[in-house]
Amino acid sequence: MNAETSPPSSDTPVHYRSDTRCMAEENAGYLIKLAYHSLTRMLDQEMAPLGLTAMQWRPLAMVFLGRADTPAELARLNDMDTGAMTRALDRLEAKGLLRRTRCQTDRRVVKIELTELGQAKAREIPPNIARSLNHHLRGFSTDEVTQLMHFMRRMIANGSASSAAPER
Repeated sequence: MNAETSPPSSDTPVHYRSDTRCMAEENAGYLIKLAYHSLTRMLDQEMAPLGLTAMQWRPLAMVFLGRADTPAELARLNDMDTGAMTRALDRLEAKGLLRRTRCQTDRRVVKIELTELGQAKAREIPPNIARSLNHHLRGFSTDEVTQLMHFMRRMIANGSASSAAPER
């Protein structure tokens, strides 16, 4: 093989060309988006028997896991605006799954805690997530899933590494 026909070495960075192929099936970002939407649709189906939508089970899970306890933190973690988060929390509160209270040290801050019913519902979420992930990852070996997770973490780190604009 000569240099023109030999495959690139494994340490050669991938660069997308700026033609129309980068807008469709040959775009890793587009494929990630399609996979995300497929997984989200299945998760919504799995959560329906719990009476929860995607906008509801995710904040419930975040509070349960101790990752957030204010509407602002939940909005940031779930990539939602605060108005949408407030509406989701209103619905969860109306279902008796959480309660909002004012912080005693700073009355401007609203704290969120799960009710007993909310904790019980939150404990039912992981099996639904596992079923959806197992469905999407069927046929993958353990090593392939580990590699996929590694690649996704690298992409996230690359995207977070700098606030500078991408290379041109």
